[in-house]
Amino acid sequence: MPEILLIRHSKTEGNLLGRYIGTTDEPLCEKGVELLKHKKYPTADSLYVSPMKRCIETAKRIYPGMPCEIIADFRECSFGEFENKNYKELDGNPAYQAWIDSQGTIPFPGGESQEAFRSRCCHAFQNTVNDIISKKVSRAAIVVHGGTIMSIMEAFAVPKRAFYDWQVKNAQGFLVALDEAAWREEKKIRVVEKIGV
Repeated sequence: MPEILLIRHSKTEGNLLGRYIGTTDEPLCEKGVELLKHKKYPTADSLYVSPMKRCIETAKRIYPGMPCEIIADFRECSFGEFENKNYKELDGNPAYQAWIDSQGTIPFPGGESQEAFRSRCCHAFQNTVNDIISKKVSRAAIVVHGGTIMSIMEAFAVPKRAFYDWQVKNAQGFLVALDEAAWREEKKIRVVEKIGV
């Protein structure tokens, strides 16, 4: 039964400032690098990563020397007009208030809708799982973004939970088990434990 590690990247400057960091391709900050020095993760046989610097750097620090496959559709959501801003900077912005009032269900102005983002992440995950199965990988690590993990877990994880219930802090994530028959029939993964805590 293959296992998959879903790991959120470590901290960036934008994370420290509470900014919406989606398409902004910033590296890990000093605190993000330091955070990884104090974490332990299970070993992995295969590595899949979002194309963003923060994910690639995290993956290289957790699994030094391991080749990684870049999966473009694992990138974070495009926050459009809210990109690289925090709630204080957006306070009083009518478009931001409308988005808050919708509980995040309307598309980001000039950005990506939640529906399109989640669909993109889930499609990329299905393709990655199929690759893991075909290559007979025992344990794969996927280093991505918080929103990417929440999209995947909401869609496929058992026990079932809502999107925001799957939030994880920087450098944390989940170990999930993949029963190939259950995946083929129901597209389900089983949560084993939280990691990086």
